[in-house]
Amino acid sequence: MQRYVASKWKKTSALKENERIRPHLLPMEKMTPESLASMLREYRTVFVKPVSGMHGKGVMKVERTESGAKRYRCQEGFIKRSFDSREELYRAIRKVAAGREYLVQKGIKLLTYQGRPFDTRVMIQHNPHGEWEVTGILCRVAEPGKIVTNVHNGGRLKTIEAVMKGYQTPGQTKRLVHKLESLGLAVARQLERHFPGIREIGLDVALDRSLMPWIIETNTSPASFIFKHHPDKSVYRRVRRYAMAYGKLRPKRKKPDDSREWIAARRSTGKKLEERKAAPKRGEAGKSKELRSVSREKARKAVPMRRKA
Repeated sequence: MQRYVASKWKKTSALKENERIRPHLLPMEKMTPESLASMLREYRTVFVKPVSGMHGKGVMKVERTESGAKRYRCQEGFIKRSFDSREELYRAIRKVAAGREYLVQKGIKLLTYQGRPFDTRVMIQHNPHGEWEVTGILCRVAEPGKIVTNVHNGGRLKTIEAVMKGYQTPGQTKRLVHKLESLGLAVARQLERHFPGIREIGLDVALDRSLMPWIIETNTSPASFIFKHHPDKSVYRRVRRYAMAYGKLRPKRKKPDDSREWIAARRSTGKKLEERKAAPKRGEAGKSKELRSVSREKARKAVPMRRKA
């Protein structure tokens, strides 16, 4: 069974069928000159991204300006460019796409933390009983000047409590967490109906100024290492334990502890190695005797014989 689903289009199409999830989906179309033009006309800001891609690579933010000679702006990474026409803009995007199929998605103004946009990663996994469970939530804060929050693109990790401190009370944040968990479980169950082999979901959710959760995308092979940075270390242990249970991760080799027995064993091994190095190799004793006798014979022959008077 298929455990990894690369196509963002296929996953979004599956989620659209669910009435509970549909209100949280951002409008998205396959990118063509016409769809790019209509989306920019309607939303002014859109994001274009590869149908299949990871780590935020190839994602671009495209804006329609209100005034000025250059009518369109496009940003990828730190690079910003302006264009006079949609045709020129589209050609530039296709050049970056390098033949890959692209999507165009409505852009929203994300909440910010210390002036930088952030989104939230909700980790949902099959537990050892085969049931979906939310195992971790972390927020990813974009690197200054960048449009994507991915850790591979310089994003920083923060707890949801830390980033939401300036927006709501701790009690309100708890209710938000419950809402995200409920949405995450609904997404996981819906995707499993279409792709029965999946065992984990990394749900990326953005919050707008009204704190409405919007699904940016879903990952069926999310990185678990980011939860190493969670202050509650039991979160990462659980994420890793579940990933090992369904076969994604292998158990770590046990490192020897610092017990007396282990130290004694190390010393004993070291002694044996030293003795082995010091001891002559098999046959060396016999060889050395032969060498000594050969040397004596050479010396005898080298001494000139006295002539008899």
